[in-house]
Amino acid sequence: MSISKIVREDIKKLKPYIPGKHMDELKRELGITQIIKLASNENPLGPSRRAVEAGTEALKNANLYPDSYCFYLKRTLAEKLGVDSSNILVGNGSDEIIKLLGETFLSKGDEVVTPSPSFSEYIFASNLMGAEVITVELEDFKINLSKMHEAITEKTKLVFICNPNNPTGTIVTKKELEEFLDILPDHVVVVIDEAYHEYVSDSEYPNGIDYINSGKKVIVLRTFSKIYGLAGLRTGYAVASSELIQWITRVKEPFNVNSVAQHAAIESLKDEDHVSKSKKLIHEEKQYLYKQLDEMGLFYIPTHTNFILIDVETDSNWVFNELLKKGIIIRTGDIFNLPTFIRVTIGTRMQNKKFLDELAQILKRVSKKARAF
Repeated sequence: MSISKIVREDIKKLKPYIPGKHMDELKRELGITQIIKLASNENPLGPSRRAVEAGTEALKNANLYPDSYCFYLKRTLAEKLGVDSSNILVGNGSDEIIKLLGETFLSKGDEVVTPSPSFSEYIFASNLMGAEVITVELEDFKINLSKMHEAITEKTKLVFICNPNNPTGTIVTKKELEEFLDILPDHVVVVIDEAYHEYVSDSEYPNGIDYINSGKKVIVLRTFSKIYGLAGLRTGYAVASSELIQWITRVKEPFNVNSVAQHAAIESLKDEDHVSKSKKLIHEEKQYLYKQLDEMGLFYIPTHTNFILIDVETDSNWVFNELLKKGIIIRTGDIFNLPTFIRVTIGTRMQNKKFLDELAQILKRVSKKARAF
């Protein structure tokens, strides 16, 4: 009997997540040693020195199982966020928590509403549980909460809002979010993914945790993978009412967050200087990229994050492959149904200049007429 005949039908429909190309993969394929990775929105400054030291120290006890409850990390987060430890669930990256949400709330026949394009894991976790995903297209590269509200039915269990949105870098404002939450049916839970929260400086940007404190059915996701520079340690967390957290915890695996990650995350939270330096770098380099892209005549979406979406007016896969030959890894837009766009992580000045120089040379080889394919 074929293995496919005994695999669950919902699994056959899944589209696996395609991660950004790894630097080691490029080294193996092309033999390139000098590589700039601008594909996965990692912090170009790396992790906090204090986090590295704490993680290294934790390795001495690697023979012992980690704290399944993440007691000290949750306590540190609770103090920083102004919530109780019972309002926090720590996961093996936000990805795991998104999957846990599907396992907690979704069954076959349920519906989930999500913007499109946005983070693909929302669809993956929903389809995994047999739920139907209703996608609502962005308008002017922004999430339209009015349209998302119209998509809600009596079958809707979860609504995902990525704020700022990946891959566009745009935000939902406080006014828009509050109007949406005020008219939300009682049977719907809103998941606000704030992976890039720390980079936003706009005064109109809402803090999702405020709505938890006011009694809304809201779950806020955040991560240590972006501004804290701990992507390799896979640590994220959810903030919600203690009742919601208790239900989600029922499907969580024990020991899901390793000891190195827990200790490094605690010190990352305490190292405010590293966070400030990371914010400053992204702000300055964002302005540099804007200026250079304007001079090149390329359209881009002004971003509230550490990445930028750029229209290169040609096949993004071709540009991707040409940049790979130069040792530069970016993200193609076709996976977001934006075939002429590329998503580029904002790096250091040296990295950004190298990217821009190579991109300019690549685009010179394509006529304006050919680029509007």
